[in-house]
Amino acid sequence: MPDTRVTVWNEFVHEQESETVAEIYPDGIHGAIADALEERGFDTETATLQEPEHGLTEDVLAETDVLTWWGHTAHDEVDDAVAERVVEAVRDGMGLLVLHSAHFSKVFKRLMGTSCSLKWREAAERERLWVIEPSHPIADGIDDCIELDEAEMYGERFDIPQPETLVFNSWFEGGEVFRSGCTYRRGSGRIFYFRPGHETYPVYHNEEIRNVLANAVEWAAPSDDRATSSGGNTDPREDIDTSDERTVH
Repeated sequence: MPDTRVTVWNEFVHEQESETVAEIYPDGIHGAIADALEERGFDTETATLQEPEHGLTEDVLAETDVLTWWGHTAHDEVDDAVAERVVEAVRDGMGLLVLHSAHFSKVFKRLMGTSCSLKWREAAERERLWVIEPSHPIADGIDDCIELDEAEMYGERFDIPQPETLVFNSWFEGGEVFRSGCTYRRGSGRIFYFRPGHETYPVYHNEEIRNVLANAVEWAAPSDDRATSSGGNTDPREDIDTSDERTVH
């Protein structure tokens, strides 16, 4: 875990435009998340939309084991080439944590292949984040549920593929439910979508949420024993005649 390198990405727009958000996250949402992960021993850097190449150059991604992504109002401002670079890095083995409204990011939609649409409501309502798979590493140390006093409601139907594992399921005070903690694999990379984290509520200061983020980073990080495969032209396993010249390659 101490050698795991994490890049915390945030569009960093609300914090610069809203006094309410800036008061809750004076160092940006990325700062709060980075602090939570640094406290738990991870080697953490941050990147934002406003930086050249959004702070996600080829060199940065090559040095990143796990990327966390928070976005909301500026999805369309993410350069397509950078989004595709991130997608390819995930397929090559980089872990990805997709947080809250990043469900609608270019990166997540490309990896899911669906609209990723959902129902929503802002009413500062109570949320119970129920643990569905207590034996999963991401739920390690979490009791039956995490209760948040104020949350933005996300409701079904959430247009995503069937998760590999549903770790958390949410209930909201208004009556809706939502698949709030979903794992996927794309290529050699692991992906975790985690719903909590609206910009006007102090969700990322909650210790249980911070513990989930740390657990998720550890789970998503590449490991030496992770299965990999390679493509391309290959030699036969058996002795055969390979002199066929009809190829156009």
